Amino acid sequence: MTQISDAELTENGLAEMAAGRILLIACGALAREILDLKKANGWDHMDLTCLPAKLHLYPEKITEAVTEAVAKHRASYDEIFVVYADCGTGGLLQSACDDMGVKMIAGPHCYSFFEGNERFADISESEFTAFYLTDFLVRQFEAFIIKPMGLDRHPELRDMYFGNYEKLVYQAQTDDPALTEKAKAAAETLGLAFERRLTGYGDLEVTLKAL
Repeated sequence: MTQISDAELTENGLAEMAAGRILLIACGALAREILDLKKANGWDHMDLTCLPAKLHLYPEKITEAVTEAVAKHRASYDEIFVVYADCGTGGLLQSACDDMGVKMIAGPHCYSFFEGNERFADISESEFTAFYLTDFLVRQFEAFIIKPMGLDRHPELRDMYFGNYEKLVYQAQTDDPALTEKAKAAAETLGLAFERRLTGYGDLEVTLKAL
């Protein structure tokens, strides 16, 4: 009888687990959208792990956090894909992903890939006075916009922060009237005109489908 060592069992188990499986290492702000896409498309070969959405408040920490997550999970998956755009890292995240041999979603930030990177590039020059919100940011408007900026304590700071903006653009991933009303209220709070665009999942869906 052939004896199989514990080391071989572990190696075989990891190989079986890794075969054909993809791990998505994503920003927590994209968790709901990715889970919805996985369910709608039957992407059972994809697993998802998310880093804290609040890393967006500290973009200098994103690259290190992603690098640690890749190192932690690399042995357990056939492929790892990073669902972050540049997100304020100044190209450091892309450089780190290149060094690790993993791919990441294209674009400067999620507003771009939800809109569609090509379209966003076309309109960005004419929309530099637009402030963007996604479904996630509408839901978390107080936690991610109002409180970190101190507007709950010092509403007089609004004009200092947003005086050069003209409109709030709500990039809606889902057609949810309740979220639309919250987005309108956010625009009113910031003293901005309101525009809603039903972008859907944009290049996020296109990119994940390609996997």
